[in-house]
Amino acid sequence: MSPASPPSAVPVPAPAVSVVGIGADGWSGLPETSRAVLRDAEVLIGGERQLRLLPPECAGRRVSWPSPLRPAVRGLLSGHAGSRTAVLASGDPMFYGIGRALTEELGAGALRVLPHPSSVSYACARLGWPVEDTETVTLVGRPTARLAGALHDGRRLLVLSADAATPAAVAALLRESGFGPSRMRVLEQLGGTAEDCLDGLAETWQHPPGDPLNVIAVDCRIAPEALRLGAVPGLPDEAYEHDGQLTKRHVRAATLGVLAPAPGELLWDIGGGSGSIAAEWMRTHSTCRAVTVERDPVRAGRIARNADRLGVPGLRVVTGRAPDALAGLPVPDAVFIGGGLTAPGLLAACWDALPPGGRLVANTVTLESEALLTEWYRRHGGDLVRLAVAHAVPVGGFTGWRQAMPVTQWSVQKPSHAPEPPHAPGDDR
Repeated sequence: MSPASPPSAVPVPAPAVSVVGIGADGWSGLPETSRAVLRDAEVLIGGERQLRLLPPECAGRRVSWPSPLRPAVRGLLSGHAGSRTAVLASGDPMFYGIGRALTEELGAGALRVLPHPSSVSYACARLGWPVEDTETVTLVGRPTARLAGALHDGRRLLVLSADAATPAAVAALLRESGFGPSRMRVLEQLGGTAEDCLDGLAETWQHPPGDPLNVIAVDCRIAPEALRLGAVPGLPDEAYEHDGQLTKRHVRAATLGVLAPAPGELLWDIGGGSGSIAAEWMRTHSTCRAVTVERDPVRAGRIARNADRLGVPGLRVVTGRAPDALAGLPVPDAVFIGGGLTAPGLLAACWDALPPGGRLVANTVTLESEALLTEWYRRHGGDLVRLAVAHAVPVGGFTGWRQAMPVTQWSVQKPSHAPEPPHAPGDDR
């Protein structure tokens, strides 16, 4: 009996697109593998600066990315389907680069990625900073305000610049945030023949705009008189602009504890007030998202300013009255209700919007809302607690306690079993 023939190998399709990282050193800094791909490509796609780095021997048709880039990716690639296509990227394509967009559009299997050292690797090599201990914040296509969330005394940051004006904008933000004593080094054209470094303090930064291809190294130092903001929920009340509608520090910390934010999750913050719950939810991780709903336009504007100041400019503010304003919002992982609990249908709308496993937390100081929470606790379980905080204050020549209004808090996780019976008429009012 003849031995069975081996199964025929399933052919693996060649990647449709090659993504080649290139640095400021251009063609001379590329390994032969990357050079061969670029010489063989029939279509070469990249930024104008990157395309100019290629020699004439790269004879493929050169196509510049349009602006804005992201919406054009699919159409541009499909227009060259069937051609050997190479996409040029700055440094490592998978580190804040075009590689992410291409992977999302084509899938990882359709790409061959040939990385170059990133600007972060070059910067850390020049500075003697361990890469794993250095936080990176990108301001490419993002507001400068997002840097504020990464500022902590003694930390080392690398900021990826959008252009030549970014260093001055970063210096201004550092001054406004109380980090004027921080040292800044602007590293230009890293890895290229024109590499340079500008050095100075944020509080006295006067360098004119230089090369647009730069990375900013920041040694964070807080000014002695500046308000210190920690890395966990429960920021000082003084960190917020508010009109009294503010979840106070200790209650805020307890509330975020039961909301339990995790990376990538979305919060609905209803009755935003000053936006403190949503802002501190987003500060727990760079991928946390939040939508705050506030009926007062003046307070809504105040929330946006607080979000910028605390480094979470991505906080979405919806001006409107819940539950009507909740229509069309993305599905939340957690909901916090800090105001408007007695609005007809609000609790029911929030409960129905939550997916199985989602969390709901509601705080109140009124007897009417407390009665409502007690009823929902009776029906759905969870935890019903009363939070009481007292502060020591002068009493004549002595010291006594001043009690803040106690806060009743209901927290619950929506079960994953079969749906519960419908709400009884009027029980959510």
